Amino acid sequence: QVQLVESGGGLVHPGGSLRLSCVASGLTFNYYRMSWYRQAPGKERDFVAGMNGDGRIRKYDDSVKGRFTISRDNARNTVYLQMNSLQPEDTAIYFCKARSPGDDVYWGQGTQVTVSS
Repeated sequence: QVQLVESGGGLVHPGGSLRLSCVASGLTFNYYRMSWYRQAPGKERDFVAGMNGDGRIRKYDDSVKGRFTISRDNARNTVYLQMNSLQPEDTAIYFCKARSPGDDVYWGQGTQVTVSS
């Protein structure tokens, strides 16, 4: 049974930082492309950042380039999202997604990030 568990969300002031973590179990972690998505109230779930299994290929949405960094520790089955210079428009529920080479997809339950003064 595959499980993805996110943590690290919270309330932060504009300009602040947070680091999200997503721990995976029940899968061969290094085979999976890991991504972060976010969903603001009343909006669709959007791609934020993604990384392939060995960590050599990373992609970011333009809205977070230069502020967010995705990384992974395959020994710990964990993917991270370091978020700096947070702004109110970054407020959303952040979800972790795992996708296998065969296109099996799994989602975590999400963690809330609120940026407010």
